[in-house]
Amino acid sequence: MPGTRKLGRASDHRRSMLRGLVTYLLENGRIETTVTRAKEVRAMAEKMITIAKNDSLAAKRQVLAYVTKEDVVKKLFDEIAPKFKDVNGGYTRIIRTGARRGDAAEMCIIELVGYEVVSEDKKAKKKKAE
Repeated sequence: MPGTRKLGRASDHRRSMLRGLVTYLLENGRIETTVTRAKEVRAMAEKMITIAKNDSLAAKRQVLAYVTKEDVVKKLFDEIAPKFKDVNGGYTRIIRTGARRGDAAEMCIIELVGYEVVSEDKKAKKKKAE
């Protein structure tokens, strides 16, 4: 597993938390978390995308062993990986947002490069156009 940060968790809890965060990132395109967690998530998410660029059964099984939802694996192989087919790394971006109010932890947004934020106005315009 890339990285050596312990994140204040036991190893099984840490592994489970990172699996959940990577799955959520691939599902939604962006998440808000602390900077140290984001750096660990970035390493694993980029590894999953790199594996998914090789569209084989063995690659799907490797990704399924880490990502917790089958529909996210399908989205990864069908939508996300082809978008990065000719790019070597740098699939995610970390944007710092400041300190969290409760404990002053440094917060950030980690997102997939090329992810578009669809606001409520754009959703309403799409519905009216249809």
